[in-house]
Amino acid sequence: MSLTYTQLYDAIQQYTEVDEPTFNANIPNFVRNTELLVNNTVQLPAFRRNVTGEATQLFQYLNMPSDFLSVFSLATIDDSGNYTYLLQKDVNYIREAYPYPTAIGAPKYYGLFSSTAFILGPTPDVNYNMELHYYAAPVSIVDAGTSWLGQNYPSVLLWGSLIEASVFLKGEADMTENYRAKYEEAMMLLKQLGDGKDRQDNFRTTQVRDQVV
Repeated sequence: MSLTYTQLYDAIQQYTEVDEPTFNANIPNFVRNTELLVNNTVQLPAFRRNVTGEATQLFQYLNMPSDFLSVFSLATIDDSGNYTYLLQKDVNYIREAYPYPTAIGAPKYYGLFSSTAFILGPTPDVNYNMELHYYAAPVSIVDAGTSWLGQNYPSVLLWGSLIEASVFLKGEADMTENYRAKYEEAMMLLKQLGDGKDRQDNFRTTQVRDQVV
């Protein structure tokens, strides 16, 4: 069974037996908070993205995609299509090892400089084609009406949203804990998919990998 946002909205009202303006206005927040928690708990292959771009000559920074959450790999691509993968380092290491603007060359390292940019070391001596493999923030079911979670693991969204709703309503503790138990059961299956089954054949990984039995 899958859930659209409309169906999820109705289900939250039915489980809580609440239908009043203030509560209804906060249902989108319950859902978004659940999505954020899921996205920061398990990395799902469905949300992996690849983008190409260009590192600019004598410019030390590389912009991130707007939906960036975390990085899997960053590589330069030469004219023959060969990939050279950069190693991730702290920003302070790159700044000390490759002081800008004197240290230039083919980038060997990158760091998470801010929420919108990487820092490269050394600073590119020419323009370089780049490929970023990253974990993306999916579009919320609130905005799109449907989502991967809603189609494949609707129970995660439902029980997580009901936890948020119960806390908002200052509901009975045993009811909240019942929702939490249901949510954790659903998340266990989702984590098994994201951290285990779909990564068993990874040759090289910096991601969490759970044992799958």
